[in-house]
Amino acid sequence: MSAPTVEAVRAELGNVMDPEIRRPITELNMVRSVDVGTGGQVVVGVDLTTAGCPLKDTITRDVTRVVGAMDGVAEVRVELGVMTDEQRKDLRTMLRGGVAEPVIPFAQPGSLTRVYAITSGKGGVGKSSVTANLAAAMAADGLKVGVVDADIYGFSIPRMLGVEHPPTKVDDMILPPVAKDVKVISIGMFTPDGRPVVWRGPMLHRALQQFLADVFWGDLDVLLLDLPPGTGDVAISVAQMLPNSEVLVVTTPQVAAAEVAQRAGIIAEQTHQHVVGVIENMSWLEQPDGSRVEIFGSGGGERVAAELSTALGYEVPLLAQIPLQQSLREAGDSGVPLVLHEDDGGAGQALRGVARALSHRARGLAGRSLGISPVGR
Repeated sequence: MSAPTVEAVRAELGNVMDPEIRRPITELNMVRSVDVGTGGQVVVGVDLTTAGCPLKDTITRDVTRVVGAMDGVAEVRVELGVMTDEQRKDLRTMLRGGVAEPVIPFAQPGSLTRVYAITSGKGGVGKSSVTANLAAAMAADGLKVGVVDADIYGFSIPRMLGVEHPPTKVDDMILPPVAKDVKVISIGMFTPDGRPVVWRGPMLHRALQQFLADVFWGDLDVLLLDLPPGTGDVAISVAQMLPNSEVLVVTTPQVAAAEVAQRAGIIAEQTHQHVVGVIENMSWLEQPDGSRVEIFGSGGGERVAAELSTALGYEVPLLAQIPLQQSLREAGDSGVPLVLHEDDGGAGQALRGVARALSHRARGLAGRSLGISPVGR
């Protein structure tokens, strides 16, 4: 059997995706060379974005697998190199859609990405757990999903989604790691283990701006932002940078938590954001006999939804009540969200229901180009 042509090998390499950018390595001009010997020996030269690319072994393995499966190939060798400064500049410009300078893509008029800012009044109500599970559930349904861990002081999303690699920098562009098919960025990826973040307003604003503009997100269907508790600097910055973002409020049934969560939702009136709904977490603990123990009381989610509906002048629904479930906590600690487990109990089912409801909401036309122009008479 004769060896394949160079053109055939290059065409087959179009099936090898860069694991961070999620585009073919041929499209990204990463394939430097292809040499085919008469005996079926194929040498593929691949230029990585950076010398320390954390996924170079994955790329090598995928190239070897794809080319090795071709008829007439006896051996595959991958020779890794590094892009030049000019190559990286061209790559950044291409990924930004021909724009050399970074912009926030989700704030552009033509953006089709749904942006949900997930907030709470108090800490400890499970806001990050809800975010991680919603992201994983949406990705499992085939959506392109990104998560910004905007809880600068209490970041926990990387652990909950099982992020294994740090971000890759291509000069001033950041390629976010992918975990559970979700693109993730967090300040926790840039700080030493165990070290706190001690920042004030301007630095928080700049960090969020970098997460949105300097990170290559690609074409996302949904972007989730895990906000810090309360109504401070980050919540205000999100409203300024992402005026089309919508708010999802997380509370527990407890009266004290519900009162504070209500205030976190009311800020949407001042920032001109839309509140899509309320999620009540830790609603009850189910007993072996099927009875329920309402450890944190009851009615908090309904109260927040009703009060926000009255204050904002439109219906804010209670989207779900999530039971207090040990497996939900264990799944978060292990880095595999509960919604990805087969035996997920009531909590996983409820979270998947919310994810699908948010994914299939009718889109508004505010801020979107209709593709029409006035005609003179």
